[in-house]
Amino acid sequence: MENIIVNEEDLRLDTYISSKYENLSRTMIQKLIEDGNVLVNDKPKKISYKIKMGDNIKIYFPEAKEVDIKPQEIPLEIIYEDNDIIVVNKPKGLVVHPANGNPDGTLVNAIMALCKNSLSGIGGEIRPGIVHRLDKDTSGLLIVAKNDLAHINLSNQIKERQVKKIYIALVRGIIKEDYATINMPIGRSTVDRKKMAVRKDGKEAITHFKVLKRYKNYTLLEIKIDTGRTHQIRVHMAEIGHPVVGDMVYSNGKNEFDVKGQMLHAKSLDFKHPITGKEMHLEAEVPEYFKEVLKKLERDYE
Repeated sequence: MENIIVNEEDLRLDTYISSKYENLSRTMIQKLIEDGNVLVNDKPKKISYKIKMGDNIKIYFPEAKEVDIKPQEIPLEIIYEDNDIIVVNKPKGLVVHPANGNPDGTLVNAIMALCKNSLSGIGGEIRPGIVHRLDKDTSGLLIVAKNDLAHINLSNQIKERQVKKIYIALVRGIIKEDYATINMPIGRSTVDRKKMAVRKDGKEAITHFKVLKRYKNYTLLEIKIDTGRTHQIRVHMAEIGHPVVGDMVYSNGKNEFDVKGQMLHAKSLDFKHPITGKEMHLEAEVPEYFKEVLKKLERDYE
């Protein structure tokens, strides 16, 4: 059981709990409330209840249940692993979570097979603790928590922007600036609900980039993000007229290299180990197809 003494006013009950538990989805929190596992001053309340200063909120987390996700032996490049976390170099084309259209063959299925006896139970389900995500066609480093303590700690590090991520991207066109910051809010597109877009009423999204090399008609970038909005890098680069090469959603996807999927790679991660507190720095080279495109550009550039 978790016990919280409220020090705020007028927020909805589910919104307030969500602000305290970043690792729990709003849907999970609402289910806890609806199932009577959340009491305010020892009484059940509706999801829409407006909290008051001094309210005593008790949250009872039911025993975690096994989820119906099939463990699958899918080859993964493991960059680091111990009893608490596993960091993998996700290949382009691998979906992270099972969903409609991708019921299996995902990273979660692969991790279920690797970590049968050590999985997080956050949210009432025993499953790999995916604390951040990469798009299907983005490659690179991804951390998975193997237990609840690691899951909660890593989620809080991400919430506090203490996890540093560096990406490598090849974008169309020549970017004149050596360094720049894109600060444009991002929200769900009003035209296509499957897409994100720059919107005045969106959530804060900050992307920093540094030019690594300019080629004929292309620029290689090192990118850091302060925020982790859905499709953030892809949306920002397309918005300034330099979409990521191969991006089928935010550009027409056409490129002279016939690359399918965006040339975007999560190269490095810096974070504190969730249990020991040790400073961690991990890297993964860009994939071979990415290297081959750069070699071709080098030849054309010479």
